Amino acid sequence: MTARHVRTLLLFAGLAVAADALIIVHGKLAPNYPLLAYVTGWIVLGLCLYLTAFNARKKIPFLPFVGARHWLNVHIYGGLLAAVICILHVRARWPSGGLQLWLCWLFIAVTWSGIFGWWLSRAMPGRLSTLGGEVIYERVPLVLRRLRDRAEAISVATVEPAGAATLAEFYTHELSPHFAAPADFWAHVTGSRRPLKVKLQRLTDRRRYLTTIELKAADELADLLRQKDQLDAQRAGQLLLKAWLFVHIPLTYAMLIFTAVHVVVVYAFSGGAR
Repeated sequence: MTARHVRTLLLFAGLAVAADALIIVHGKLAPNYPLLAYVTGWIVLGLCLYLTAFNARKKIPFLPFVGARHWLNVHIYGGLLAAVICILHVRARWPSGGLQLWLCWLFIAVTWSGIFGWWLSRAMPGRLSTLGGEVIYERVPLVLRRLRDRAEAISVATVEPAGAATLAEFYTHELSPHFAAPADFWAHVTGSRRPLKVKLQRLTDRRRYLTTIELKAADELADLLRQKDQLDAQRAGQLLLKAWLFVHIPLTYAMLIFTAVHVVVVYAFSGGAR
């Protein structure tokens, strides 16, 4: 077990202890303090605002704040703690009003998208590092074009010296669409190698019809197929990491807006404004 795993277990244990303590204290205070819901509500809002500051922290890494890794840990476990307090705030009951219902669904969406992002930030970088050198996302189209041009040149160059167009025709009908654009997004997201194995097997099956010159070119195409597969995997992983932020962050700000409206409505119509 690595040091990171030990640290994660300790943090989860601390979170569990804190959650149990909150549940016990809330259970004892709730019958005698009807305004306790206001306290838990403000605590949840304060935690959400603090956790939202993590996005601002990432944009100004040069300032002498706590390291980004520690901010991330606070963001993760603070978010889980906020979910526990939110359950206490609504007393584990499903809301009935329209505004409260929307706010509840937004909070659930933010929480689960955050959990998914936490898993993604742990799993995807390690998977991408096993694929060789990392390719910057913005450079993927350039690298893809180079692979496609190389594959086309290899297949076309065999026609005249080999006196046959078997490999060139195979490339045109079977491999050209694959090299023309990114492919197999969901297979790479799930870690499946099946699409690559299928393409390599088709190339292997065609080898019996190839000349000696074409066989050498076929080996080069197989290597390019593996490079293309690695490039597609890099693109899929980085795109998923980027796309997740475009879901989690807008949901967070939408939740904060609904929370602000919820606070105004509560204080305006429950006597709290007085």
